[in-house]
Amino acid sequence: MTDDADDTKTTDVATGGDAPQGADANEGSTAADEADAADASAVAPKKKVPKSKRPQYILFAIVAALSLLADAGTKIWARTALSTTWSGVGHPPLRGGYLVRNPSRDPSYNRLGDCVIPEDIVPRSVPSEDKRDWSPCSSIPEPVIEGTWDWTLSMNHGSAFGFLSGEGFARVFFSVIGIGAVFGMLWMLRKARTDQKVLHWALALVAGGAVGNLIDRIYFGVVTDFVSWRYGTHVWPTFNVADVVLVAGVILMFIDIQKEGKRDKRRRLKRQAKAKKAGLVADLNT
Repeated sequence: MTDDADDTKTTDVATGGDAPQGADANEGSTAADEADAADASAVAPKKKVPKSKRPQYILFAIVAALSLLADAGTKIWARTALSTTWSGVGHPPLRGGYLVRNPSRDPSYNRLGDCVIPEDIVPRSVPSEDKRDWSPCSSIPEPVIEGTWDWTLSMNHGSAFGFLSGEGFARVFFSVIGIGAVFGMLWMLRKARTDQKVLHWALALVAGGAVGNLIDRIYFGVVTDFVSWRYGTHVWPTFNVADVVLVAGVILMFIDIQKEGKRDKRRRLKRQAKAKKAGLVADLNT
């Protein structure tokens, strides 16, 4: 009887007696692990979530579309309002611009009546001794600000402000350049940071202006210009809204380049200050 009791006590001590102590230890270990994990998560730096680039794509689309609409609308107005033909006899129209027929210098040209846009106002080469270009019709300027600003309908084969005007290769060359410029702007927009707001505007303006002149060049073979500025004896090449938008975009690009240069300089100085404080000898200017 005594032996059985001793065995029972031994069994209780070996099994039931130690079980609660083991459970308490496990619970304590789990709580400690959770506390350590919470401390580690509080101390560990949070990963930065990259900002969405969707807003800059939306801005690009809106600005480019508005630029294109402004350019296309003003060109349609110019081709309509500034194209009244005047024979040169009597008084010109009181309102709106007008075209005047030039004496024919091309034996193959025998068209009369209204001038046809754009064919009759595009300069053409004719066989002559003086080797000068000739156009069947010319645009007579309509003053907006006397002596400074005129509406003058013009068609050119070149790029902005009539640069590199000419026939033949110019249409294909500048069309390819225009298409390449649009894809280039999209590629730069994709690479741009979300905080480069000035660059976003610049890329949209350049793309809108490039597409505006590209449409004209593909459809007509020439670009419609109608704004003529002059100061004293100096006459600025005739231009259009797309040219203005392009120039504005390029200016903003230069501004962004300046801002990025200053930003890089600040970052470099900040790294140098940290290195100096840490006692590092590395040359960070290289």
